[in-house]
Amino acid sequence: MKTIESVCVYCGSSNGRNAIHFQAGLTLGRGLGEAGIRLVYGAGTRGIMGAVARGTMEAGGKVTGIIPRFLIRREANEVDLAELDELIVTDDMHQRKHAMFERADAFVALPGGIGTLEEIVEIMTWAQLARHEKPMVFANVGGFWNPLLTLIDHMKQEGFVHSDHRVRPIVVDHAEAIVPAILAAATEDRSSNGEDPAVIDRM
Repeated sequence: MKTIESVCVYCGSSNGRNAIHFQAGLTLGRGLGEAGIRLVYGAGTRGIMGAVARGTMEAGGKVTGIIPRFLIRREANEVDLAELDELIVTDDMHQRKHAMFERADAFVALPGGIGTLEEIVEIMTWAQLARHEKPMVFANVGGFWNPLLTLIDHMKQEGFVHSDHRVRPIVVDHAEAIVPAILAAATEDRSSNGEDPAVIDRM
């Protein structure tokens, strides 16, 4: 596994009903910025997406936003988009997801809706198919992801998840613990491969 230089964050483009989720976005963003890790995300400037980007930039971090052209007016405004270090506009959702995958060294799912669920499940599917070994994190703030995690365990118990060792996302209950968890996972992977864990020096 390579050094963690960028993290892709999937999350809602709205605030949700519980303020702790918006705050988790700000906290994670600040953690990324303070660690010198680039945020890769869907370029939304509203909701939890906007909170993550704002937190990252407030902490001096770099942000790459990737958004399909048809979503710009729905999820962002052009004034805020101009503040991003890098903006990539794609033709469709498939291009967006591929670009996010290519530019990220790890993935985090904050609370969100169907789009967030679809994105992180696809990343787990690719891991199961040995397309990547990048850390995958569920930010289980307020137990948000508990129903999905229960379902995944149920599918495993019923024998429908092959290559189980590849589908082991990290579950973190508090936003401030996400970045340390990602870095620890990368360090552990390097150590198990006989590499020097001291190479990762952002903690």
